Amino acid sequence: MMEFPQQPQQQRPAGDGKIIYPMGVKEITDKISNDEVVKRLKLVVKTYMDMDQDSEEEKQQYLALALHLASEFFLRNPNKDVRLLVACCLADIFRIYAPEAPYTSHDKLKEIFLFITRQLKGLEDTKSPQFNRYFYLLENLAWVKSYNICFELEDCNEIFIQLFKTLFSVINNSHNQKVQMHMLDLMSSIITEGDGVTQELLDTILINLIPAHKNLNKQAYDLARTLLKRTVQTIETCIASFFNQVLVMGKSSVSDLSEHVFDLIQELFAIDPLLLVSVMPQLEFKLKSNDGEERLAVVKLLAKLFGAKDSELATQNRPLWQCFLGRFNDIHVPVRLECVKFASHCLMNHPDLAKDLTEFLKVRSHDPEEAIRHDVIVTIINAGKRDLNLVNDQLLGFVRERMLDKRWRVRKEGMMGLAQLYKKYCLHHEAGKETALKISWIKDKLLHIYYQNSIDDKLLVEKIFAQYMVPHSLETEEKMKCLYYLYACLDTNAVKALNEMWKCQNMLRGLVRELLDLHKLPTSEANTTAMFSKLMTVAKNLPDPGKAQDFMKRFNQVLGEDEKLRLLLDQLISPTCSCKQAEQCVREITRKLTFPKQPTNPFLEMVKFLLERIAPVHIDSEAISALVKLLNKSVEGTADDDEEGVTPDTAIRAGLELLKILSFTHPTAFHSTETYESLLQCLKMEDDKVAEAAIQIFRNTGQKIETELPQIRSTLIPVLHQKAKRGTPHQAKQAVHCIHAIFHNKEVQLAQIFEPLSRSLNADVPEQLITPLVSLGHISMLAPDQFASPMKSIVANFIVKDLMMNDRSVGNKNGRLWTSDDEVSPEVLAKVQAIKLLVRWLLGMKNNQSKSANSTLRLLSAMLVSEGDLTEQKKISKSDMSRLRLSAGSAILKLAQEPCYHDIITPEQFQLCGLVINDECYQVRQIFAQKLHVALVKLLLPLEYMAVFALCAKDPVKERRAHARQCLLKNISVRREYIKQNPMAHEKLLSLLPEYVVPYMIHLLAHDPDFTKPQDFEQLRDIKECLWFMLEVLMTKNENNSHSFLRKMVENIKQTKDAQVPDDPKANEKLYIVCDVALFVIANKSTSCHLDSPKDPVLPSKFFTPPDKDFINDKEYLSAEARTVLQTGKIQPPPKPTPVLGTVNKALTGTARRPYAKTTTSDTGSNVSTNSQPSSPATNKSRDASSEASETGARENEENPVITKTGDVKKEDTPQASGRKRAAPASDGTENSQSVNPAGSQPPPNKPRRGRPPKNPTGVATPDKETGATRGGGAGRGRKRATPAEDPASTVSADPISSKTPKQQKEAGPQRQIDLQRSAKVAQRDQQVSLKTYGSEGETEREFESSPEYVLSLTQLLEQQGETIHTQLRGAAGQKQEVSIYTAEQGELSVKRRFVKTRTVRQ
Repeated sequence: MMEFPQQPQQQRPAGDGKIIYPMGVKEITDKISNDEVVKRLKLVVKTYMDMDQDSEEEKQQYLALALHLASEFFLRNPNKDVRLLVACCLADIFRIYAPEAPYTSHDKLKEIFLFITRQLKGLEDTKSPQFNRYFYLLENLAWVKSYNICFELEDCNEIFIQLFKTLFSVINNSHNQKVQMHMLDLMSSIITEGDGVTQELLDTILINLIPAHKNLNKQAYDLARTLLKRTVQTIETCIASFFNQVLVMGKSSVSDLSEHVFDLIQELFAIDPLLLVSVMPQLEFKLKSNDGEERLAVVKLLAKLFGAKDSELATQNRPLWQCFLGRFNDIHVPVRLECVKFASHCLMNHPDLAKDLTEFLKVRSHDPEEAIRHDVIVTIINAGKRDLNLVNDQLLGFVRERMLDKRWRVRKEGMMGLAQLYKKYCLHHEAGKETALKISWIKDKLLHIYYQNSIDDKLLVEKIFAQYMVPHSLETEEKMKCLYYLYACLDTNAVKALNEMWKCQNMLRGLVRELLDLHKLPTSEANTTAMFSKLMTVAKNLPDPGKAQDFMKRFNQVLGEDEKLRLLLDQLISPTCSCKQAEQCVREITRKLTFPKQPTNPFLEMVKFLLERIAPVHIDSEAISALVKLLNKSVEGTADDDEEGVTPDTAIRAGLELLKILSFTHPTAFHSTETYESLLQCLKMEDDKVAEAAIQIFRNTGQKIETELPQIRSTLIPVLHQKAKRGTPHQAKQAVHCIHAIFHNKEVQLAQIFEPLSRSLNADVPEQLITPLVSLGHISMLAPDQFASPMKSIVANFIVKDLMMNDRSVGNKNGRLWTSDDEVSPEVLAKVQAIKLLVRWLLGMKNNQSKSANSTLRLLSAMLVSEGDLTEQKKISKSDMSRLRLSAGSAILKLAQEPCYHDIITPEQFQLCGLVINDECYQVRQIFAQKLHVALVKLLLPLEYMAVFALCAKDPVKERRAHARQCLLKNISVRREYIKQNPMAHEKLLSLLPEYVVPYMIHLLAHDPDFTKPQDFEQLRDIKECLWFMLEVLMTKNENNSHSFLRKMVENIKQTKDAQVPDDPKANEKLYIVCDVALFVIANKSTSCHLDSPKDPVLPSKFFTPPDKDFINDKEYLSAEARTVLQTGKIQPPPKPTPVLGTVNKALTGTARRPYAKTTTSDTGSNVSTNSQPSSPATNKSRDASSEASETGARENEENPVITKTGDVKKEDTPQASGRKRAAPASDGTENSQSVNPAGSQPPPNKPRRGRPPKNPTGVATPDKETGATRGGGAGRGRKRATPAEDPASTVSADPISSKTPKQQKEAGPQRQIDLQRSAKVAQRDQQVSLKTYGSEGETEREFESSPEYVLSLTQLLEQQGETIHTQLRGAAGQKQEVSIYTAEQGELSVKRRFVKTRTVRQ
């Protein structure tokens, strides 16, 4: 480094100061021309270039020349060539005279270095002839570090700033590596060897990093980047000082770059994280700023720093990382949004941080802001598309949850994202089989979305299926292989959803076909009305039905005007249309409706939606042939089943099921000899399901077999006969229907089956009886004119007398209330089929001329009254009795769907049927409720049967209550929609309007066997719960002032009498009390119910007498105390028990009954909203306090525990206390078990009965002197009420618990006679009468298909998946265990009820 000499004087040249020029160089003055000056200076430059530091003589000789070259003439010369040559000379002079510079004046030195700096601008033009001299100048300065001499100058910073600015401005992409290196050497020496870097000089470097400058001069950015990297140790403190002043102290005036601090931090971190060692803690401070915009800026910055590919900031600075993660929960929405966007880059670049991000993304996936939930999905999906290993199962689970988001945009993003992952990894196998297996659940979950009510969801599922799951663009064979194995791998609910999707598309094709048929008819008012109805139905199956209606009207108008368009549409929906033809038709129709000048065409988009739904893009004759070939390969064992992850048996069964559903939607595509020959091979397989599906395919598609394929016909007939006689029940059913559907001489064929079967019936061999009963039943239903009369004798002599009225075998006394199908005794299975045969026989006749239906109904009622043990010989097991009760209840439901039979069903029989929904066996309740719902939602059952759902409020399992509520919602919406869409429906409002269910519900509750004491508060509360269960759904909206209509209806009921027992004052009193409770609920729910009713309600005459003008019932039947109880839910505690009962209250042992707490309706979120109760909040609180919720299970092979209400023993009013009798479980962990008394313990009370009198073994009733009741000596048998399923793991231990066993108590006063006593009286008489009065005339009716057309709710979806509903005890102290004791009095039934207070142990 050059230094100043010790003497301050200017160096003097040798001699007298005369300037000595190199040899051959004349004097250089201002008197000569510029060209001459340049010429002479070049020689001087060459001289200095050749000199070195050791040439002392030459140094002294040319000292004067050196001083002369620094004169104003040269430094301010206008000629750039002169200035360049002088600068080169000066650079060499500093080199030669180092370390002592020949210039001692600070001002002169500053002037010289500023002059040299200005000349460096010439480096910019690399094509200049003088560039080499400029490069020489730069190289010389850098090599000697000439600028370091300026450190001693007071204002050296000005020189350095000018130098840095010059170098950064001249650097460009034409410079080679040497130029950049010399610049770096020059600048880095100034930074590293100086005392520090001033802010101005630092700005000169950093300004090249901000985005605006970076984009203008990439080379300057690279130069600054390299410079900072080289000088990191020195410059770090200066950078830290700058950021400290700006970030912490808020001094934005210290630099013009203050507003770019976050951009600079990002760039500096990318250059070298060591540059920001002291800055990062300052960012943690800024993350906690009170200014949301400032936090957002810091979050954006840190997102880039943490997410950078090679960044290790998260591991090196954990406090800052944790602080940053905290911003995921920031109150400022843009901050949270930025954090979520960052997560995508972080997952891609730093998979090791996924664990830290997962919990925060989970919270944000439930963010109230739609955009944030949407971006969570985008983040996870983008990472998954990069590499599926980057996202864990938990993250994918968040996307799965968001498919059910309330916002369509979020749902769509989740579904489309998962669909893309499925196509990439499962369809194309881009990451191997293990990866595909990891997300194999996607296909099922996507199809499950088809269960949603939104039409947008359904359409998107269809689109995803056609583009991602089974891409329609594939070749036919590849496409069908994809579909074949997809169908085999789907779960049960996904299969149902896919089937439903094809059915909906087929239904829509049918509607369009009917619309085109209407266009072929002459114009008329009826035609126009029919067209409008079709258009409205089509519009409901498109997005935004409101707009869709207008667009469909317009489309219909275009169809009417354009014949070619009609022909194209007709070809598209033709059964013979191939997939390629369908694509061509869609393109042609779209082209005809496209308007070039219209950029967006919502009308065309809506038509495209319609075309996408009706176009057969997957299935045609070629596709069916390909599927059949795949099926044949699976049968032969040559398919790729194992490679696709399914067994050959599974592939065959799934393939047949797939073909079966396609036979419904595309029957024409099956008509080929090859297809039918393959199906015939399937009929010969041992797998029963495969053969059954094959028969059903023949049934659906074989209408032309008899005329066009005689060889197939001759082979098929004997197979169908064999299946109808000796196949499985399902095969027999399908075989009979197949014969009826495809053969012209069906009467002959059916007779050949009927006659040998009817002759071979033998009740002693029930195993061989089931299939014949099925075949006979379906034959009599399909051909009643031919077989009704022969069936009459079979029914009377064999079915009823021989089969139903005899118990030949003793059932398995395992105490369980339900067993699997395999464990049901053959005799009971035969009886179940016998009941179905009776129903099918009657449905075929469709008349009651011979009174056969009355006899059948009495038989079914007797079956229900006797709890399934019709003979009362106690041979049938409890589980078999449950099966028979279910069959009897279902049979009544089936008969009620036929108007001629509905009219003869008595109120008592209706009530018996409805009470099945409260059966003690969980599975009976579940299956019966589902059958009831399916029939109601199809509008097959009369409205009165919807009232049965009100009884579900008493179900102890909250999932069953939730399911019942979903059923009600669906049924009510279906009926309201039907009324809107069908103008003719207004004439039948009495049978369609949902509000008209209220009279039936009130009558049903008034005859509830549990409603024994009208003024009992517990019973009134139960009545209120049942009423509210229905009314809460009905009163969601007050459409057309429906609340006042409901009030008026209930008031009108109070002015009538009970048509079932019009002269019974107690029955009428109960009816009026239920009315008062209903009015109380309505008034508490609605503020507008007291307005005038829009119309006068009509009451059903079958249940209520006509109002008597002389009878005015304005009495209030609810006491003030009762109203308070209903309002608050609080009941005055009963007095303490007397010591007399102390001996009864013994602790339960391990073999005793297990008490369980009943779950209340308030426990189920989907059941009753907490803010929509008709009573005050105190009601909810008190009800929760009095009956703690406990989730109970519904899994098969589990116990049905006792439902208890805990508390102390109630002394008074025990015989008539309210509540339903629940079944007591055994402690062996089996499902629906009955309790067994341990040896030496007190015998249990007589079993409660419903509908039949108990029988005394001696035949003599024993009067009870104290109570006046007549007790039967034998154990009674009545249908008990609902019992929840119990977790088998929670069996009672041997240790005593504080539950109390019930003991029969005596009560003076008359016993309450139950309302179904008529059924009890005639039960035995029906058994004989039914043998004689069966008739045999009627019409045929096809049995309804097993797959419903309605879409199941989410609750049903969960139940069908068989997910376990875990029992969870919550220590329900204060609840009561209900115990029923049935006694007989004068041949009629009466009910005693008591409550034994227990406490449930917390497990």
